[in-house]
Formats: sequence, structure tokens, C-alpha cells
Amino acid sequence: MRRMGSILQWSERLSMRIRDAILGDIDQMSGFIKELTASGKRKSPDSEAFVRAHYIEDPGKIRCSVAEENGVVLGFQSLKRAEAGNKWGVEPGWGIIGTHIRPSAARRGVGRALFAVTRKAAEDASIAKIDASIANDNMEALAYYEAMGIRTYRPSEGLVCRCLDLNAQPDCAPTSSLTRFDHRREI
Repeated sequence: MRRMGSILQWSERLSMRIRDAILGDIDQMSGFIKELTASGKRKSPDSEAFVRAHYIEDPGKIRCSVAEENGVVLGFQSLKRAEAGNKWGVEPGWGIIGTHIRPSAARRGVGRALFAVTRKAAEDASIAKIDASIANDNMEALAYYEAMGIRTYRPSEGLVCRCLDLNAQPDCAPTSSLTRFDHRREI
């Protein structure tokens, strides 16, 4: 039985495709980030206007991808170039990543599939480092970014700020005065 389950999960992944987000995706994207907001996993705005302005039509956008299966958007990931004075305090020129997965699509490889495309987009855009600023109480997101190789590099009020250095894998070196944390324990 267990083997059959893994075969079914594997075959489900075959029908998922990653593509650029388009205006026609806004209602689904906004709909499931509203689910994330309701469950306490998101604190940023979740309206269709916000999705359009900050993901689909953001002037700093490098790429916004959706994972889609049979017309259903399972998740999306955005990558934008940090500008001077951005609200996260990210170094100008770095990439800023955001990942949002439909709750019913969790644990299906959606985030990993999206990240492969986003990483390639970052490399193509000559982005050296990618920042992920995650609410310190969002354990699922912290675990996801850890699994993608994105490591904690600086403190910030209420956030865990993580970095992926595309030129110096496996991770960004933390500042010597910082203690590194993962979502489970101090390391």
C-alpha cells in the first residue's frame, strides 16, 4: 500500500507545470493567500490589487512563477530586485524571494519545483544573493527555506532573514556577532 501511495504522489507531480504568472491568475493567487492570512501564516495584504501590484506588475520583478495543475494554481514564487530603501532592509541589487503555496497543495513538491525556476532566473539576472525575510513564527516557511539552502544571516524585528549566496554555496556566512538559528534549535 505504501508503495502505491508514493507512485500516486509521483504521478501527481508529473501533471504540475511551472509557468510565468499572468493577470488571469490573480484571483486564484489572492484567494489562497487569503487562506494563508486566515490561518495566521501571512501578515501582508492579500487583495487582488496587492497581488497585481506586488507580484504580477512589480517594476522590480525578475520573475513571478506559478505552479499549475489542471487549471488550478497550486502556488507561486516571486523574485524581485531589491531597491534602495526597501522595507525589508535588503541590500540593493540582491534578489528578494517570496513563496506562497495553496494549503491543499502543501508537501507535494510545489515549492521545490518553483525554486528551481526562480534560482535559474536569479542566475540569468546576475543576482548574487537572494534574501528571504520570514515571520519568525512561520515554522513551515522557515523549514522550506532551510531545505532550499537559504540560511539565516542577520537579525530583524519579528523576522528571520535568510540568504542564499549563489556564488558561494552552500550558504551565506553569518555575521560573527550573530548566532545562527534554524527553526528547530540553536546551531
